[in-house]
Amino acid sequence: MQAVVSMEEAATSTVAPAASTRIQTTSATLQAKLEELVALADAGNRAGFVNNFVPLDLSKEDKRAYFLELSTGPESETQWAHLVAEMAALALGKGVTKIEGDQTTQAVFFFEHPTLVGCDREVAFTCVDGEWRAEG
Repeated sequence: MQAVVSMEEAATSTVAPAASTRIQTTSATLQAKLEELVALADAGNRAGFVNNFVPLDLSKEDKRAYFLELSTGPESETQWAHLVAEMAALALGKGVTKIEGDQTTQAVFFFEHPTLVGCDREVAFTCVDGEWRAEG
């Protein structure tokens, strides 16, 4: 049985074939951002990661609070490990089943969490003035 997909959905969604769970963004700039985030994470640079990940309009106070949550919070090591695993999965397309949006100004990744069995995730990125950032 074939799924019926509207023209609008087809135009704004990239879906992995049923037998595959690997799909990467078609945007060179978003792929570069994902790879930059992975490099910062691999270097253990949490401040650099946060500065390049959070929305541009996030207040300094909220940005600092997020950094502290990932650095010194009671669950910081677990949160950091999960976030790093998610960014690596998105960069490689591992477990990504669908990407919605035009991938020029917006992309929403749907994927299986790489370390949490049975945990389906959704992460949205928005491009503002050429700069890709996570939403919300």
